[in-house]
Amino acid sequence: MNHYRMPTEDIGFVLFDVLQAPAQLAALPAFGEADEPLMRQLLNEMAKFIDGEIAPLNRTGDEVGAQWKDGAVTMPPGFRDAYQAFWQAGWPALSAAAEDGGQGLPAVIEAVLYENLSAANHGWTMAPGLLHGAYECIRHHASDELKAAYLEKVAIGEWLATMCLTEPHAGSDLGLCSTKAQPQAEGSYALSGTKIFISGGEHDLTDNIVHLVLARLPDAPPGPKGLSLFLVPKFYADGSRSAVFCERIEEKMGLHGSPTCVMRFDAARGWLVGEPGKGLNAMFV
Repeated sequence: MNHYRMPTEDIGFVLFDVLQAPAQLAALPAFGEADEPLMRQLLNEMAKFIDGEIAPLNRTGDEVGAQWKDGAVTMPPGFRDAYQAFWQAGWPALSAAAEDGGQGLPAVIEAVLYENLSAANHGWTMAPGLLHGAYECIRHHASDELKAAYLEKVAIGEWLATMCLTEPHAGSDLGLCSTKAQPQAEGSYALSGTKIFISGGEHDLTDNIVHLVLARLPDAPPGPKGLSLFLVPKFYADGSRSAVFCERIEEKMGLHGSPTCVMRFDAARGWLVGEPGKGLNAMFV
């Protein structure tokens, strides 16, 4: 069966002949070692993984799709094994900082990776596609305690993450979001509400999922300025499960391999990320 092949030569032409990427990166102290031989080696390894592991799963992802049963989601055959190989090879950590477990490479390399993953198998790529954004959010806005518990796991892709924004009554107008965050005595918050169109809201790719959730504190003003951001894991450090439930998977034509979930939060325990009322700033750092 024919499937996608990463156009390594074309990409190399753009990077090295058109953009002169190595010369430009050499002027930046952080990326002085990202020379052409290293970048070509990365492109070749990407092509091996994408062509050999990810592209062949595209048809299965569409024909079988993610399966929902009693709140649990099972990914299509081969998806979990491919993802485990993906993060263990270090691909999600390409541009994450070295001190967070990453490789500290320039973002242009990561952009090439995800462009070709998406072209080969967009359904599979939706799950790790949010990882770097979640990593930057936690890195720049989370408390030291949250960073210690979650930052490296997200940076290296051992745990996947979601961004829970949209609600049934609030599509692109996030100012209408009404999910509540009730402060608890020990410093956490109890989140209650429903979020829709959550990519990777539930799955079996990783052992944990880190949900980043927009919600309102009791005294929050209306509109977007009243939104705060919270971190709610699927599983807590003691192994107990949070009160976050997948009610169903949405139907998306051509994207059956990605579980687009309706998620219900039933007083789920989470923690504030960033400052109250500045949830959008933290989410989209």
